[in-house]
Amino acid sequence: MSMENPPPPALIRVPIRIVVLVVVLPIRMTWDALAAAARFLDRAVLRPTGRGIAWALTGVGRGIALVLTGVGRGIAWVFRHTVTRPARWLYGAVLAPVGRGIGWALTGVVHGLGRLFTRVGHGLGWFFTGIGRGLAWFFVRVGRGLAWFFGRVGRGLAWFFAGLWRGIAFGADRLWRGLSVAGPWLGRAVFVRPWVGLWRYVVVPVCRYGIAAPAVWLYRQVLAPLGTGLAFLLEKAVFVPIAALFTYVLVPLLRYGVVVPVLWFDRSVLTPVGQGLGWFFPRLGRGLAVGTVWLARAVFVWPWAGLWRFVLVPVARYGIAAPLAWLWKRVLIPVAREVRDALAVCWRVAGYVSLAVGRALGWALRTLVGRPAAWFWRSVCTPVGHWVRDSVWAPARRAAAQAGRAAREALASARSSVREALATVREARRDAWRALVGGARSPEPGEPEVARARTLGSTTNVPGAAPAPEISLRKRG
Repeated sequence: MSMENPPPPALIRVPIRIVVLVVVLPIRMTWDALAAAARFLDRAVLRPTGRGIAWALTGVGRGIALVLTGVGRGIAWVFRHTVTRPARWLYGAVLAPVGRGIGWALTGVVHGLGRLFTRVGHGLGWFFTGIGRGLAWFFVRVGRGLAWFFGRVGRGLAWFFAGLWRGIAFGADRLWRGLSVAGPWLGRAVFVRPWVGLWRYVVVPVCRYGIAAPAVWLYRQVLAPLGTGLAFLLEKAVFVPIAALFTYVLVPLLRYGVVVPVLWFDRSVLTPVGQGLGWFFPRLGRGLAVGTVWLARAVFVWPWAGLWRFVLVPVARYGIAAPLAWLWKRVLIPVAREVRDALAVCWRVAGYVSLAVGRALGWALRTLVGRPAAWFWRSVCTPVGHWVRDSVWAPARRAAAQAGRAAREALASARSSVREALATVREARRDAWRALVGGARSPEPGEPEVARARTLGSTTNVPGAAPAPEISLRKRG
């Protein structure tokens, strides 16, 4: 501890540690009890239960696998004996021979039809070749004759159309020359002169003497005098009186009755009064502003500033902040530090106390429960278990093993009997087929044919060997 943070007296430290120990000890003992219960529950309940569930699930899985394996093997055996082998026999004994016969028949039919169509094709080719050659000779001769005929006709038509073209060209030239001389005169006579005459001798006289001349006469003789009279009448009857009224009545009345008095009143009254008010109101505003500011400061600023500076700040500094700082530094921080240290020390002490209580409870449990239970297990359960194992379980297991062995031997003998029966049936089927169709007997599969021994004319045979005929290989061919 430094001089700034001196250690608190024992009067504070001891009560704090006693109170903290009283509070922490039940919590620590509860925590240790829960931890021990959790470890015991994990070791005595959860792990054995998990192992038992795993063992049960493993046994169930193995049983299901065995059951499914047996069912699959039974289904495979049934499928093999009800579908595969009959289908194989049907294919080998029926479908394959029938297919070979049909193939041989179709091959013969196809070969016969091929030869027939080949001969027919050769004959038709020779026939149509001769016809084609004859038609080619005929059309060649006809084409040559038509070519000579149309050549002569083409030459005559060419001479005719050449002369016709020359005549048309000559006539067109002469016609163009005539039209080039007579065309402009004819165009003017047809398209220009009729419209020029119509404009000059019809439209212009009608518009000039039928419309323009009456309109000019009407304007000069009627409309112009009438307009002049109306303008004179309006000027003398309306405009002149209105101008005289405006000039000699309204203007003097407005000038000397309104404008002159207003100008005098403005110059003599309003201007001096406005200048005086303009001088007075700025001074009045400045005075009012200064007075209002001084009054506002006196009413709203100076009292609160004095209250803050001379009342609140000293009270807060010396009445609240200084005692709180002293309380924080001299009381709360030492108490909090002692509480922290007391928590650490009391937690360790509570751990020692909890350990001692736990050991006492463990000794009591071992003395009151564990040793009697161990004696009961060694003296009662173990002999009973050995007797059950030797007198009940072992004979039952041996009986089950013998029953399983007998069942497997019975199944093996039944399987061999079924195989021998099936082999006998196959041999009888082959013999029946050879009796119906004929042919040499094929050796049994898996039994190689044994060559007969040659004795070279002697009657002595090798034991277990049939004598071979005395015929040379050259004579056998």
